Amino acid sequence: MSQFIIYPAIDMRGGKCVRLLQGDYNKETVYGDSPFEMAKTFDDQGASWIHMVDLDGAKAGKLVNHQYVIDAATKLAAKIQIGGGIRTEADVEFYLSKGVDRVILGSAAISNPEFVKKMLATYGEKIAIGIDAKDGYVSTEGWLNTSNVKATELGKELADAGAEVFIFTDIATDGMLSGPNVEAIVEMAKATKKQVIASGGVSSLKDLETLSEYEQDGVAGAIVGKALYTNQFSLTEALKVGSGS
Repeated sequence: MSQFIIYPAIDMRGGKCVRLLQGDYNKETVYGDSPFEMAKTFDDQGASWIHMVDLDGAKAGKLVNHQYVIDAATKLAAKIQIGGGIRTEADVEFYLSKGVDRVILGSAAISNPEFVKKMLATYGEKIAIGIDAKDGYVSTEGWLNTSNVKATELGKELADAGAEVFIFTDIATDGMLSGPNVEAIVEMAKATKKQVIASGGVSSLKDLETLSEYEQDGVAGAIVGKALYTNQFSLTEALKVGSGS
């Protein structure tokens, strides 16, 4: 049985459930007034993991919408992974001590690599590395900046430091419903030889089926956001592609 996991996504801004177009804070659509209620809906539909992002936190560099995350982690059966605004060990410890299953470190991988490596050494698989790339290079600070670091090189370095799980986003496809950049996702999986969760661009069940075909290469799952909110397909349908476990 496939272990390809579907991660329904909840992006939080101003206490609401939103989606941004290509990470642009000026191109926001609100899809729900309560991140927790959205998480509960996904949980009720059978999701075993839920992907949550604190957009305010990513921009502010500190935890902002954390209470919704804690509510989901403590009240729902699904496992929760959270990214956005996590900059210190105290932030990591806060979430993990409150029942969150996985903490995503993104911009810090560039701005504070020693911190990230320490967290990997301390918390192991409870840390996921979020790598957001534009034209093959890492973007940071909520996609506001592009670095001169190649995404695959950063992936290899952090895999060597103990990272087991990566979340790879191709910014060009995020929120566009244009299909994922399968080539770049598979390249990252092969470069790191670890689990890579695909993020960005999923627009159809066919996209999920295509990604799941690369499970043997390390593509371990897919994050699905806008496609669910705009009813391209249902979470129930998506979960039939992956195991969701």
